Amino acid sequence: MGGQNSLKSTQQVSTMIKQGFISDPTFSSFSPSRTFSSPSPPPPTTTTRPSQTQSLFDMMSEDHNPNTKLSDDKRRKMQDRIKKLLEEAPFNGGDVKLTVVGKEGLKVSMDVKKSVLADKSRFFAEKLRGNGNGNGMSHSVEISDCDDVDVYVEAVVLMHCVDLKKRLRFMGDGGGVSKVLNLLKVSSAIMFDLGVISCLEYLEAIPWTEDEQEEVISQLDNLQLHDSATEVLLRVSSSPSTASSADDIFTNLLSGVLQAKDDKSRREMKSLLSKLLKDNAFSDSSKLDVSKDTLYHLCHRCISSLFLCLSEATDTHERPDRSVLMSEIAREADNIQWIVDILIGKKMGDEFVKIWAEQKELAALHSKVQIIYRYEISRITAQLCIGIGKGHIFVPKEIRFSLLSTWLEALYEDFGWMRRACRGVDKKLVEDGLSQTILTLPLFQQQILLLNWFDRFLNKGDDCPNIQKAFEIWWRRAFIRKYSSEPDNSQLQITVFDYPK
Repeated sequence: MGGQNSLKSTQQVSTMIKQGFISDPTFSSFSPSRTFSSPSPPPPTTTTRPSQTQSLFDMMSEDHNPNTKLSDDKRRKMQDRIKKLLEEAPFNGGDVKLTVVGKEGLKVSMDVKKSVLADKSRFFAEKLRGNGNGNGMSHSVEISDCDDVDVYVEAVVLMHCVDLKKRLRFMGDGGGVSKVLNLLKVSSAIMFDLGVISCLEYLEAIPWTEDEQEEVISQLDNLQLHDSATEVLLRVSSSPSTASSADDIFTNLLSGVLQAKDDKSRREMKSLLSKLLKDNAFSDSSKLDVSKDTLYHLCHRCISSLFLCLSEATDTHERPDRSVLMSEIAREADNIQWIVDILIGKKMGDEFVKIWAEQKELAALHSKVQIIYRYEISRITAQLCIGIGKGHIFVPKEIRFSLLSTWLEALYEDFGWMRRACRGVDKKLVEDGLSQTILTLPLFQQQILLLNWFDRFLNKGDDCPNIQKAFEIWWRRAFIRKYSSEPDNSQLQITVFDYPK
C-alpha cells in the first residue's frame, strides 16, 4: 500500500484494536464496538469449534459495502499473499481465534496461541490477562477497519517466529522499505516491542532510495519512537561536530576541484557541486551551506595565482613550457568564473564586482600578455556585466563605472578570440549584459563609453561587441527625450481650505 496509508497514527490503530475484542467465539454475530469480556459458554446448537486439521486460511470473505471493495486483480493478489503467509505460519493451532477485517472487504481468521500474544505484545497481555482458562477455544479477538490486512497477518506471524531478522529479510525481498514501515506501525500499535526493534534494525541496515528516505523520516516522526529510532536516522541527521566542521568540508571540496589534475573529473565535479550548492540555495535557509567568507577566500586565492601566472607570461624570454603557462592562466580564470557563478547564484556576488574593479595591476599585466594566453580572463568581466544586466548583482554606480574603466578595454581587445575560442560563450548574452550595464550609468558616463565604442566598432567590426541598441537608447535619452532634473513648479498648485470648527 502507499505511504499515505501507512501514516495513520498509532492512537487510531490502537483504538481499532481495542474495539475489536469480542466475547463470542463463534463469530456468528458481533459488533466492532463491543469490548472484551470474559467469554460465556455458547449454546451447543450454535458453537462450531475449529478442528486440529482445519485450514489456517480459515475465512476470507467480502464486505458488503461496495464502496470499499478492491478490484478483482488487487483482491486476488492480496488473497494470494495472505494465503502464502498463513501456509508458512508456525501457528500449530491455538486457543484464540484472531480475526483481521480490512477496509477493502477481506476478513482473515487465524487460530493462535494466547501465550504467544500475551508474551510478545504488551497490549494483548493486558487485554488477555485472567481470561480464557481451560482447554479449547477460550475467546475471540477481532481487529477491524485495517488498511492492510496482509501487514496485520504478517505481524501476528512474526510474533510466532523464532528468528525475526531472518523473517524480515525474506519479507523485505517482496515489499522492501514500505512494507517494513507498515509492519513497524502495526508492531508499535500493539506494543510488540521485539517486532519494533527488529523493524528498526532492518531499516538501519538496508539502503534507501530518496523517496524511501522521506517515507522513513515521516513514519518515524509520526510514530514518535524517539531514542529507539536514533540509530536509523543517523544517516540523515548531522551531529554537532559535523555541523561545526561543515565549512571546512565545503572548503576542502571546492579547493579540491580548483586544484584537480584530471580535467575531465574536474569538469564533472564542478558541475556536481554547482548543482548541489544551487539546490541548497533554494532549500531551507537554516540548513548547512558554504559560507560567503569561504567563497571569497577562494576568490582571492585564485586572483593571486592568476597574477603570478600573468607575471610569468610577461617574461620576454622564450620558454619551452609556454603552452603549460597558457593552460594555467585559462585554468585560474575558469576557477574564478566558477566561484563567481556560485556567488551570483547565492546573491553574494556584489562584493566581487568591487574586488575585480580594483584589480588595476592585474589589468595592466593583462594588456602586456598575448591575446592567445589571456582572453579567458575577459570572460570574468563579461560574466559580471551579464549579472548586472540581469539584475542579479546590485552595486553603486561608482563601482559599475570603475569595473568598466578597469576592464572594458580588455574585453574589447579579447572579444574576438573569446567569441571564437571559448566554448559556451553566448555572444548575444554578453552584448546584452554590457549594454544594460552601460545604460545603468549616469548619462554623461554613457556618452563617454558609447562614443568610445562607436569608434572601436567601426574599426574592429565583429571582433568588437555589437551594442548599438544601447547606443540608440543613449541617443534618444540625450537628444530626443531630454529629461530635466530641475523640478517644474509652474503647474504646481496648493489650495488651503479652512473649515469652521
